[in-house]
Amino acid sequence: MQRVVFHNEKHDFENYLCTLLLHKSIRRTGFAVRAFNIEVATLQDQISDMKIGEMRFKFWESSLTEIYKNKIPKHPVLIELYTATKTQKLSIIYLKRLISSRENYMLNSSLKTIEDLETYAENSVSPVYYLFLEAMGIKDMKVDHAVSHLGKCQGIINIIRGIPYNTKSGRISIPQDILLKYKVSYENIIRNSSEQNVRDAIYELASRANSHLMKAKSLEKEGNKRIKSICLPFVPLHLYLENLRIADFNVFDKQLQERNNLLPMKLLWRKIVG
Repeated sequence: MQRVVFHNEKHDFENYLCTLLLHKSIRRTGFAVRAFNIEVATLQDQISDMKIGEMRFKFWESSLTEIYKNKIPKHPVLIELYTATKTQKLSIIYLKRLISSRENYMLNSSLKTIEDLETYAENSVSPVYYLFLEAMGIKDMKVDHAVSHLGKCQGIINIIRGIPYNTKSGRISIPQDILLKYKVSYENIIRNSSEQNVRDAIYELASRANSHLMKAKSLEKEGNKRIKSICLPFVPLHLYLENLRIADFNVFDKQLQERNNLLPMKLLWRKIVG
């Protein structure tokens, strides 16, 4: 368990803090799901050969099948996930969706439209929250819609935050229709341009993320009060969008990559007072 918690802290600090504050009944499950998601999310960054990448994704998919056949795996993350599936009712379809979304993104390497980005965000992030709801035994249509929008917001912000990092390996993750709309070239992104057209493109992506965040917050207020701890990522997502606005949507601003030391207190405050 400790290795999995450390894995979360090292690779996904903001979500690690949010998971620490999950309801105690699902906290261990939360760390297992988050750690599994980290494993599949970072695969693309670890390989340069597509065939090797496909083989690694296949490993995780086949390992899931083994888990649901009651075969105990040897990998520490999978052991925790096995424990989670034995103590909570977790649908394998959501876990497999986390894998397939990342594999499809690796193979296709580009997003044609902003709607494609939203679909990718929904499939690569929202299943985490659907699994949390299952673990808590919550079945509520409004809550489902709330975490769907939360996942879309987080997925879009993940893409925005990843732009400075991905350009180092030549990957451009901004949807092609946005690049064309604002006449942004691949060269603009690769040389970390802060020109107005680049900032306009980032503004549109951020606006779409903010729209999903507002919808998620609105639906959360109308839904089951037990999901308050699941929706704690509202805090770091809002803070990032606000900092991006302050940086005038220059996604390459170094301050956007700095850790917010006040985040733990802000998360705790939201959990206590809402």
